[in-house]
Amino acid sequence: MDRFEKNAIVLALALLFFFFGLVVYAAKALQIEVPTCLTGVNPFQEGRVIVLDEGAKRYQVNLLARMWNFEPYEIRLPAGAKVDLYLTSRDVVHGLRINYTNVNLMAIPGTVSYARVRFDKPGVYSIVCHEYCGINHHLMAGKIIVE
Repeated sequence: MDRFEKNAIVLALALLFFFFGLVVYAAKALQIEVPTCLTGVNPFQEGRVIVLDEGAKRYQVNLLARMWNFEPYEIRLPAGAKVDLYLTSRDVVHGLRINYTNVNLMAIPGTVSYARVRFDKPGVYSIVCHEYCGINHHLMAGKIIVE
């Protein structure tokens, strides 16, 4: 093995450990959580907002995607709200993207997707479907109003 090959292997291993360290840092220090699909949770049949702790501003949002809307369509939350977001689909595959956040989930019939998000800034956050779900896909939207 010549010197160039050794340097390439050392560089590749250094980059591997560097990126692994960044993932650990993001998870622990920045508390960034990766959205996930929950396997032990049965899909729900209606969308709703549940107040878990009003003093601590903790909420659970069960968001139901179906042709061609999100239920509930409008969600009102106080600034600083910490939201456990559960998403399922009643009919076909949908996508969910909440603008100005890092929430990007897939809604697959029979499964429940999960993400945790915090809304610090007041404003209107649009919810859009990013997965083609039929002829009126372009009309599928919702909104989160943070007051």
